Amino acid sequence: MLRGMSAVQPASIDELSAALGERSYLADRGLATVLHVALKLGKPLLLEGEAGVGKTEVAKTLADVLGARLIRLQCYEGIDVAHALYDWSYARQMLYIRTLEAAGDASGALKEVFGRDFLVRRPLLDAIEYDDVVPPVLLVDEIDRADGEFEAFLLELLSDFQITIPEIGTISAKQRPVVILTSNRTRELHDALKRRCIYHWIGHPSLEREIAIVRARVPGVPEVLAAEAAAFVERLRTLDLAKAPGVAETLDWTQALVALGQSELDAEVVDATLGSVLKYHEDLQRVRDHGLQQLLAEAREAAARAG
Repeated sequence: MLRGMSAVQPASIDELSAALGERSYLADRGLATVLHVALKLGKPLLLEGEAGVGKTEVAKTLADVLGARLIRLQCYEGIDVAHALYDWSYARQMLYIRTLEAAGDASGALKEVFGRDFLVRRPLLDAIEYDDVVPPVLLVDEIDRADGEFEAFLLELLSDFQITIPEIGTISAKQRPVVILTSNRTRELHDALKRRCIYHWIGHPSLEREIAIVRARVPGVPEVLAAEAAAFVERLRTLDLAKAPGVAETLDWTQALVALGQSELDAEVVDATLGSVLKYHEDLQRVRDHGLQQLLAEAREAAARAG
């Protein structure tokens, strides 16, 4: 049975940017351009940037724009083919063999149990051999967390959009899925992988854009609070922190402030809620030592200038 609904791909960069904006993802011109090019050329897109800048959200929002199913492969150290590509349903295989043995007809069972009926599709195989009307969006998230061996394994997929299963043969995509890879750059990726992708770095947004993002993503946020929260986080990024907060932390913090009924920032509430923004004890202490009142005054001034 076919899944999904057909959708018209945005015809221009402006149309794509507007479609993303309608879903509260405010992409800058550079990101909208590379997304448009990747869709037109059918090439994978590699997005790098600090954690929390919205790389994963790009794939989620683009899938919604295209009316496509999102298939997410979350990478981690030690990920292998059985978790990423395919596996066999061993319990069903054993049950099938025992059933044949009980019936006295186990001849050819070994060949049968390694057929498609017992194949378990993992994300990569699901993205290649799909039955959706619209090609899915495959998100290979945090590829830098996987090892070099797994990265090399992806090359066949990204080159030819096909995979080989020894017991079955080669399976090719009838139409290429949209592929987005993300990396937090905890390690350098191999050149061979990068050559197969269009590359884009997502940095922290400008203050004006971050304020707009907060207003779009946090329902009911007071305008002054949105501007001051974004400006305060921008000031935090100028400090020597172990982990600079991303847009995701700005949104989490603003949601917490709204839940507390704040209409603007004050030092007491900022101090009490810093754990929504900073995730290391050393960073919390460094910010407090720097002076919350000074940071707050600078943030209010910046927010007033940004409007």
